[in-house]
Order: sequence, then C-alpha cells, then structure tokens
Amino acid sequence: MQVDSVRFVLKSDLLFDYSNNNGDYLSQFTANISTQIKSKDLKRIYMFIGSYNTERSKDQDFQNSFFLHLRLNQKISNVFRFEAFIQDQYNALLNINKRKLVGAGLRFKFISTPNIKAYFGNAYMYEHEKIDDSETEYYNNRNSSYVSFTINFPKSKVNLTETFYFQPKYSDISNHRVFQQLQAQFPINKSLSFTTQFTYFYNSFVPGIARDYSSDLSLGLSINI
Repeated sequence: MQVDSVRFVLKSDLLFDYSNNNGDYLSQFTANISTQIKSKDLKRIYMFIGSYNTERSKDQDFQNSFFLHLRLNQKISNVFRFEAFIQDQYNALLNINKRKLVGAGLRFKFISTPNIKAYFGNAYMYEHEKIDDSETEYYNNRNSSYVSFTINFPKSKVNLTETFYFQPKYSDISNHRVFQQLQAQFPINKSLSFTTQFTYFYNSFVPGIARDYSSDLSLGLSINI
C-alpha cells in the first residue's frame, strides 16, 4: 500500500511462455495487477490486488490459481488506521477449492521516516473454505496479524518491501497460516522497473494432509503508473 500524496497507482505484470520439445510442451501464463485510489482528502484508500497463474504440461499442472483482494484503509489519526477487506482465492496445488473471507481491524504505524515506513496490523476475519474435492466445508474465526515495512534508498532509488502475516484460529492456535513476501524494485526509468520477489506460504492444518507449504522466486519487469 502506497501512503504518499499520489492519488492513483497501478502496477501490473504479464507473462506468457510456451515451449514444445518433440511433443512434450510446457505453457505458462501469469497476470498480476495491484491498484489503489485515494479520496481527495487522502484519508481513505481503496486497494485492489488480483493475480492469475497457470503452468501446465501435457500430463501435469504445476500451477493453477487465482487471488482477489479488496481493501479499505481509513485514516483515524497520524498513527492509527481502520482497515476492512474481502478476499477470494483458489489454488489447486494447495488443495484450496474455495477460500472466501471478510475481516476488519486496525493498522498501527510504528516507524515513519522519509525513507522507512513500518506498520503492524491486527484484524478479525471470518473464513469460508472448501478443501480439495471433499464435500466438507469449513467456517472459521481467525486472527490476522501482520508486520509490513518499506525501505527506499534515495541514491539508487531501490525500493524494498517486506510483509509477514500470521493467522491462527482463535479456538486452536496450532491451526495457523504463515505468509511472507519480500520484494525489491530496481528502477530502469520512471515507468519501468526490474523486480525480484520471494514468497513463502505455510498452512499447519489441511484435512487429509499433514500440511501445505509453497515457495516462489520470481524475476521480471514491472510497469508503474
């Protein structure tokens, strides 16, 4: 989330790749978009994140997922903000047939310098989930806590962003999820940047499976408007 005076921000990535070797093919399509709009008084932010990813060969899917997230961020004071969000997610390889959630909470800014911003957020969220091909559906009450920071290096104009989430069930803290994402952007010009990103996800409890986890390292170009 960008919190300066810029009212509109759009970032997008698009990748398509296809290879065929003696009839054995591999196709990949990835699309990501993140955008935000601010009110005229800069006190309210609407943020949307969307992604779609497929990677498949003749006999196997290596990726098949989408992710949609809409968030409202309302300024209460120079330190506190109110947040509310809804989310929809599907990931075949992580056994997620359906995961929908809605939540709300507070965001606290604990570091604010010209080049470093750091936040702590805590929210309640209600989750509706269907896992794999099971007919069983789950309705969970979870806590969602996160730490997020951005560091800008003025001379090189490199931007570093780190976000870490921890989401346990209120009734059973051993049933939890961990999400971590580290991203670095190296500007080429005003609108184009080279981006590297590392993402890690861990789910401690999946019915019929001991656990779910995934990691991903990506390199590419980002368009900024």
